[in-house]
Amino acid sequence: MKKYFSYIIAGLSILSFSACESFLEENPKRFIKEDDYYKTPADALTAVNAAYFFFNGGGLTGSGQSAYNSLLQVGMEFATDEQYPGPGATNADVRSLSVHNHSSANRTFFENWQQHYAGIRRANAVIHKVPNIDFGTNTALKERYIGEAKFIRAFIYFNLVRLWGDVPLITVYQTDVAASAYYIEKSTTEEVYAQIEKDLTEAATVLPNKYSGSDIGRITAGAAKTLLAKVYLTKASFPLRIDGHYTDAIAKIEEVLSPIDGGTGDYGYNLRSNYADVFLPNTENNEEHIFSAQFMSNYQSSGRNDFPRTLPRFPQSFGIIGSYADQVNFYKKGDDKSFSVYKLYKKNDKRRKVTFATRFVNPKNGAVFGTPVANSAYPGDSIPFFNKAYDPSAFVGVPAEAATNVTLLRYAEALLIHAEAENELNGPTDKAYKSFNRIRSRAGLPELTPGLTKDQFRDSLYLDRELELVYEYQRWFDLIRQRNAADQPVFVDKLHAAGKTNAVDRNRWFPIPQMELDNNPLLKQHDLWKDK
Repeated sequence: MKKYFSYIIAGLSILSFSACESFLEENPKRFIKEDDYYKTPADALTAVNAAYFFFNGGGLTGSGQSAYNSLLQVGMEFATDEQYPGPGATNADVRSLSVHNHSSANRTFFENWQQHYAGIRRANAVIHKVPNIDFGTNTALKERYIGEAKFIRAFIYFNLVRLWGDVPLITVYQTDVAASAYYIEKSTTEEVYAQIEKDLTEAATVLPNKYSGSDIGRITAGAAKTLLAKVYLTKASFPLRIDGHYTDAIAKIEEVLSPIDGGTGDYGYNLRSNYADVFLPNTENNEEHIFSAQFMSNYQSSGRNDFPRTLPRFPQSFGIIGSYADQVNFYKKGDDKSFSVYKLYKKNDKRRKVTFATRFVNPKNGAVFGTPVANSAYPGDSIPFFNKAYDPSAFVGVPAEAATNVTLLRYAEALLIHAEAENELNGPTDKAYKSFNRIRSRAGLPELTPGLTKDQFRDSLYLDRELELVYEYQRWFDLIRQRNAADQPVFVDKLHAAGKTNAVDRNRWFPIPQMELDNNPLLKQHDLWKDK
């Protein structure tokens, strides 16, 4: 899968050039006209690979950041109770969003909106153009390419509908040059979800269960089913609260779970015994991987450049550059003025030392660097740095060219989806305990024993879900959908407890970017944001 980077540049040239074509009076000499493209299976592959660029490219709209290479980190995760912009994050828009003091003019919303719709356009190109290409007798390959694009489109719309609610639903490939052709009204949340479910259901029927060779890492049927189960769980949660989807989530995720976990899946998924192996480049795409954004080191700037953002600003003598832009959110809890998600872990939780680093050792010279916290109430306190982007090779080379993948769907989450949906539907059954305890056992924690109430099981699962998935672009979406024992959303209370006291309920939605409102007269701001 890593090799698809080599096809992306050509694909992007075609996709970006087509919208400007009618302005030209002469045939282009240095680019391929769109009418001369989409002719062969090789062209189709290039177009599909260009659609993958949403996850790991250098920015589809010139921002320099792709959705899962920092952009959603600064434009979403900084707003959670777990994260805060560090000294290296100097952008005023990013810092205002992190404390929920933002407006529709905040540029991070505009960049995320633009990146997502650019990704949708590339997926729509595949879905529209590839059916007309002659694949000979290899129709399965044609259907696979279309299925990959449908998954990508569904994935992007799943982000959009959770971030903004009602959004424009575009399922055709747009090539018009007239601005008025892009005046599109918002579709309802229900309509967007219906398209997501349709795309994922159709993708799951044509995608393979597994890949081999250089195709490893591409989208599988298991990925489509896992994402669909996650969609059902989300719709059953806040704000939609369609309880019947708990049943759908259980049924769909059991098609993914391996027989040892009570499922019928034939995908070879399992938990990796060593938690660190889930993230390190030399063990990437292992049996716990369901779908990840793929990154390469030192190839056409295709590295994961949020790695140096997690590193401290080392002394010059250390010889390694870190910007410390992605910082743990510190807040006051009792006498502790430097409480953070790091301290939610039990000391024997194996995930803590993988998720965070409190000291760094330079393998070249053995030099040790650590940063203490000025906190007299807790002597010896150290700053925890996010560590899941860690690449041992890039650490002493070029941190911005880390080869660490971003895990977007993995088997641990499939088990957590199963446990949560089962508990919400039937209470803490044996099935719910079994799936949840698989996560706890791998972490080195004692298994939960039967006897918990439904609310107690939910609270414990929510905590372990948070600790399992730190720095994996999950926390914001969990905050806005989860609930407490009184069947009320936890969103505002969690943020206030973490020191982000500006948060109010409307912040669960992002405001429609003002620049998009200015460009599209049919696009209307959310009612809750009309005064902002």
